[in-house]
Order: sequence, then structure tokens, then C-alpha cells
Amino acid sequence: MKPIVEYQDYHAFLSDYYEERKRTSAFSWREFAKIAGFVSPSYLKDVCSGKTNLSKVTMGRVAAAIGLVGHEVAYFEAMVQFGNAKADDVKKKFLEQMHSIAFDHKVRIVDKDAFEYYDSWKNPVVRELAPLMPGAMPGEIAKACTQEVSALEVRKSLAFLERAGFLKQVRENVYEQTEKSVEGSKEGLPLAIRSMHREMGNLAVDSLDRFTANERNIAGVTMGIDHETYERIVHELDECRKRITAMAEACKNIKQVYRLNLQLFPLSKEVVWNEEA
Repeated sequence: MKPIVEYQDYHAFLSDYYEERKRTSAFSWREFAKIAGFVSPSYLKDVCSGKTNLSKVTMGRVAAAIGLVGHEVAYFEAMVQFGNAKADDVKKKFLEQMHSIAFDHKVRIVDKDAFEYYDSWKNPVVRELAPLMPGAMPGEIAKACTQEVSALEVRKSLAFLERAGFLKQVRENVYEQTEKSVEGSKEGLPLAIRSMHREMGNLAVDSLDRFTANERNIAGVTMGIDHETYERIVHELDECRKRITAMAEACKNIKQVYRLNLQLFPLSKEVVWNEEA
């Protein structure tokens, strides 16, 4: 099976471990549970299927039962806490621990580039601006941003974008975008994208005062709907986003970088009301 540091879902890691042991020996869920010191023979089977989670207490017993040592134990414990965490800041903390452990042991980090790309508004904006400004110095790109950013921050962003393959430098300070998309695992990427949505949402609020009405378009509607209508609206928004993306891709005379946010979220809980009650 893969090295532990190539996993980010401990349920999947444990499932693969069990399948590998079972393939090479007469291994059973009962034996696995017994080695780890659990009374229920099906407990670890439920963990592997995602029906239940390990705790801070039980994760050490499982790590010992599997035979993890050194950095493997630290990675496994960080992975369990990443998987169990609910708050984004906590998940990010443990994901960064996992990345650090993997990097220290020279293992390819699946989500690192994707996470770093989405971690700040600067990277997507610089990726769009740099090709529009051939020969521009970082300070000049910084001045072209509507949000405050330093030349040093732009220089760091350019270095990251080039290193990660999102930009290609064809001549000194002349960049082209690559066709590389931002990819990552299903565990790490949604967390990174949520971080970006949060930042861009704050910038949208800020734009209400920073720009005149003819420079930005912000509208909204409050409505009552059911789940079926919600799904239809989501589909319509997806199709709208695709059409707008196609329009942007067809633009040959790019002059400015814009951000489009599409937001649909609940303002109430689901109401089940019995009028006779």
C-alpha cells in the first residue's frame, strides 16, 4: 500500500491497511480490534467505513496496533484530528502539520500547491495580471491591484506561481499562463477553496464602498423555495457560470481583472409547520 504520508483520509488509510493485511494473511476485523484493545469486533470496521471516528485516546492505540513508528505516528495523529475537526482554522492547522511532516521526509505533497494557490487572493490576481503586463516589475504589478499588496508579496507570489507551474516565464519579467489546473485531493481542496471564498466574500463587501456603481455589480434576492427548486437554481447558476467563463475566455483584449462571486445560502432553518398546532 502507499506510504502513510500520501493519505489525507485516515478512514481510507485504515481500510487499505486492513485489505493489505487480509490479502497477505488470515486477518479479520475481530483480530484487528483485539490487537488494538477494543472490545467490539466491529468497531474498526465501522471506523474504516466512516460510520464512526477515532478519538484522541483511541488513535494512539490504533497507531501502535498497525506498527507505526516515528514520523508515521505523528502524521497519523495529525490526520485523525484533521479528519475529525469541524472548524476550518483547526482543519488548516492539522493539514499544515501533515504537509510539514511529509515535506521533512521528502514525500510529494498532493495538496500543497492547490492549498497555497487558494490561500490568498493575491495568487489568482497576480496570475491574471502578470501576463497582461510584460516586463513589469513586482512593484508595478502591486500598484495595479485594487487591494493593498507589497512588491515583496507580488515577488513571492510570482515565484510560487512559476514553481508550481501556474505561470511560465518566457523572458525576464515576461510571463505566460500555463494550461495547468489547480488539483488536489477531495479532503484538502474544499478546505482551501473555502478559505478563498471567505477572502473574496470580504473583498466583495469592501467593494461596496471602494467602487462606484458603474464599476461593480452587486444584486441579491431573498426568496422562499423547496429543495427541488434549490437544485434547479444551483443548476442554473452552474450553467450561468460556464457561459460567463466562456465569454471571458473569448476576450482577446483583456484590460482588467475581475472577480465574480455566485452565492446562494440559507437565511432560515427548514420550516415544518403544522397550522393546527
